[in-house]
Amino acid sequence: MKIGYLGPKGTFTHAAVEAVFPHMESIPYHTIPQCMDAVRDGDVPFAVVPLENALEGSVNLTIDYLIHECNLPIVGEIIAPIEQHLLVHPSHLDDWKHIKCIYSHSHAIAQCHKFLHRHLKHATYEYVTSTSAAAKYVSEHPKENIAAIGNRLAAKQYGLAIAKENIHDYDYNHTRFIVLHRERCTLPVGEKEDGFKTTLMVMLPKDQAGALHQVLSAFAWRKLNLTKIESRPAKTGLGNYFFIIDIDQKMDDVLIPGAIAELEALGCTVQVLGSYPYYMVKKTSLV
Repeated sequence: MKIGYLGPKGTFTHAAVEAVFPHMESIPYHTIPQCMDAVRDGDVPFAVVPLENALEGSVNLTIDYLIHECNLPIVGEIIAPIEQHLLVHPSHLDDWKHIKCIYSHSHAIAQCHKFLHRHLKHATYEYVTSTSAAAKYVSEHPKENIAAIGNRLAAKQYGLAIAKENIHDYDYNHTRFIVLHRERCTLPVGEKEDGFKTTLMVMLPKDQAGALHQVLSAFAWRKLNLTKIESRPAKTGLGNYFFIIDIDQKMDDVLIPGAIAELEALGCTVQVLGSYPYYMVKKTSLV
């Protein structure tokens, strides 16, 4: 069975896939839309794309493409730790303090600001499309005294040495990845899930005072715990937004359907994006 992911090989998405779906053949795609389109078109049955990072916030492209372009159900979620390491060609391992240039994604470089300022203040930065693309570049230029910031899988994938481990500024940095499928289904995962979520898209009625308060009340009096609520432009005009709401439980027969019915009675448009298990990846499970 195949599973697509946001590539190239060695990305954090790839590492999350390897941790939860080691028995599947993983297929990299260049962009998030390409990854989703591959599931919609039947090229792969599943795909994994990033949804939210603890430091950088939501991945808006994932949310917008899911809502506006490629309506696929969410069938699972992977929550994985993000650990950044300084990667160099093995021939430069003993000379890493004299690195002239550091390659990585802009977010990865920003997440390692304290280490870079303290130990590599003289180095310049080159921003590339992903941490794994940076690792690939460093591996292809062994004569240059350069480095990449990336994960262990990227180091293994491109034959690099880890000069310094865990150079990120904050220890608690995690990314949420969603698993998509053409239909609602049970994930082929052997390990036990860590919990369940239900995600809704809610469009408020226009020009109605207190509409958001009424929406939240529908969940509050039913004691449904919301783990996230976020607004995104509906792309239909200024001031028009929809809300993504995460509920901390599996779809049931009474409470969540009752809340949806109440919202629709208020004039809201409601779409269930998925009710799915989530999996917490431990640091020891990553390559």
